[in-house]
Amino acid sequence: MTTSRPTSPTSPTSRAEQRRRTEARILDAATQVFFSAGYDRATIRAVASAAGVDAGLVMHYFGSKQELYRRVIDAAPVPEVSGTPAEAAEQILAGLADRLASAPAASLALLRSMLTNPEAASAASAGIARYEAQIAQAIPAADADLRAAIISAITLGITVSRHLIKSDELATADPEQVIRLLRPCVHSLAARPDPSGPPG
Repeated sequence: MTTSRPTSPTSPTSRAEQRRRTEARILDAATQVFFSAGYDRATIRAVASAAGVDAGLVMHYFGSKQELYRRVIDAAPVPEVSGTPAEAAEQILAGLADRLASAPAASLALLRSMLTNPEAASAASAGIARYEAQIAQAIPAADADLRAAIISAITLGITVSRHLIKSDELATADPEQVIRLLRPCVHSLAARPDPSGPPG
């Protein structure tokens, strides 16, 4: 009868697990640092200190601040959009309503970084693309990708105008009124195009 030997502390499996845990700890620390300080003011040294590791180890695992930021964006949850076009439109509007009602500190830190730093904008583009891809899946139209990008741009612009630019009208508007005015637009973009309508 052959018995399996217990995995030794120095086995490849345990080393891989240790690496995974260290990477996860660094990513958790980076998330907090980027959210609190923004991309420009965040430093590898600050991330390393928050993670309890050496700065050289952060660079060894991630290579650069931009790559670390990209990994933080990739790990961030993407709002779920699914179902019929009408259901998807309401999910998008509900998410926007939440963002209008209360300023989400983490999201605003990411948005501010995207608007002020090209590296941060480039790194965040993949996260935006994932969200737009979900929207596009729910739109029964040949130009679903473009429609999804327009919806994403509208909701992003409204969030930025309310919380960062603080546009007079949007900054003080009732979120329910904003959603009520926007609802026909989002539903129209998400709906199946009317074949009898004008070309466009």
